[in-house]
Amino acid sequence: MRNPEEVFNQPPPLENYSLFEYDTPLREALHREGAGWMEERLLEYGALLGKAETLKLGELANRNTPILRTHDRFGHRIDEVEFHPAWHELMRIGLARGAHSLPWTSERSGSHTARVALNMLRHQLDEGAGCPISMSYAAIPCLRLQPELAAEWEPRIVSTEYDSRFIPANQKRGALIGMAMTERQGGSDVRANTTRATLLERGVYEITGHKWFCSAPMSDAFLILAQAPKGLSCFLLPRWKPDGTRNAFHIMRLKDKLGNRSNASSEVEFHGAFARLVGEEGRGISVIIEMVRHTRLDCAWGAASTLRRAVAEATHHANYRYAFGKRLIEQPLMKNVLADLCLESEAATALVMRLARGFDEAARDEAQMKFTRIVTAIAKYWITKRAMVAVGEAMECLGGNGYVEESALPRLYRDAPLNSIWEGCGNVQCLDVLRAIAHDHSTLEIVLDEIRAARGVSKPFDLFIDRLQRELVETTDMEIRARRTVERLALALQGALLLQHAPSIVAEAFCASRLAGDQGLAFGTLPAEIDFDAIIARAMPKVKVQ
Repeated sequence: MRNPEEVFNQPPPLENYSLFEYDTPLREALHREGAGWMEERLLEYGALLGKAETLKLGELANRNTPILRTHDRFGHRIDEVEFHPAWHELMRIGLARGAHSLPWTSERSGSHTARVALNMLRHQLDEGAGCPISMSYAAIPCLRLQPELAAEWEPRIVSTEYDSRFIPANQKRGALIGMAMTERQGGSDVRANTTRATLLERGVYEITGHKWFCSAPMSDAFLILAQAPKGLSCFLLPRWKPDGTRNAFHIMRLKDKLGNRSNASSEVEFHGAFARLVGEEGRGISVIIEMVRHTRLDCAWGAASTLRRAVAEATHHANYRYAFGKRLIEQPLMKNVLADLCLESEAATALVMRLARGFDEAARDEAQMKFTRIVTAIAKYWITKRAMVAVGEAMECLGGNGYVEESALPRLYRDAPLNSIWEGCGNVQCLDVLRAIAHDHSTLEIVLDEIRAARGVSKPFDLFIDRLQRELVETTDMEIRARRTVERLALALQGALLLQHAPSIVAEAFCASRLAGDQGLAFGTLPAEIDFDAIIARAMPKVKVQ
């Protein structure tokens, strides 16, 4: 009889492994999309992030959530947010590698792609730190529309030193940028905003109003939208005024969120706050859309990263856990589930890395600029939707062990919806795709040319593309059909990428299941002839078992 205290048939923790070395789809995509020069740095980074003590930071930062301090003990308004040391270490690790700045500081081609790969590793530890990192990255294109602001703020933002002190930005070694656009009455309809901007002198305004969602309120400055005399305009609102006093930026409360709990999201009010105009007055949406386009890219790869971590946890567990006389990974039905999840993860990785290359090439190639404008919305819509379902399925692979908080899966499950909701929910993305097509039909042709490049390899793919093109020609009830259209465009792009670049076992399985319809409505319903073992092997992490 076994000692009741003896523990057996439990997998070793998924720790002390390289997040990059055994992610074959990501490594291949890095080279394919023009950032192979980053590989050595990613191998080092992936090994650091996979250490047990580094992985623990994500758990600690989410268990010990931010605390709002509106006043000091003497009653003075301070509006400060207090974070656990684990949060600060996660921020330091991210910023030190240029997770927020690489495309703006590197002269090498493929820097957006390299940054996406860098962040897909970092993001697997913690979703929350990605918010200030993403917004700081995405603020640079907006600020460059106002050269004097860019000259002042960009050197601070791209600094790889994390400086958490709450002091004026000109006294810090590095600065972070937040965002505050939506209001109680409008949400995504920012034209309904009521916050007012009163001109004080050229380029300088006083802001009065509120924001229902202000992400990362501990940041050094925020890009906000407010109604100016000529209409909705974009402003940079710092936490400190030029004279060194605190700006009239008041944090009313922190949001009690489902996930993303390590990061503070807040409701704020502006009581005559100092701000500076970015771009032209009345052109706020066209200015802020550049920031939004870049943060939407981050939503897409963020979902792909969360999905990757879930797949790593599921395949690792199944490789060590025994049931009914075999390891789970040897059980035919579990193989089907795992292979299906691996297909989803590989397709997501392929699409976000191709999209990242579009960002790299957009500055010098108008076609790539148009490609990124529409495919960013397509990728964000589809990958974020699939990640939510896939993470739940990965949790089920671990059974009860995956449902308890000691596992990483509950946190991933709570975090997954954020990437779909942030920067425009699903309907917003689909309507943006329709607007892009209506505004310039050549944009759609650029995407279709990308898809057609894979023709002639797979009959299911060719038939799917023929059907898609017929549907795109029919414009009746286009808005009602928008989700279906965007879904099909996403699947077609993923299928094209896998057919051209992935092993045939992966591409054929994807086309058979996602395009030819030889799959049920749940994961684990792939056709029986699929090479499950080979697909799983491309995704499974390897740990050093003591």
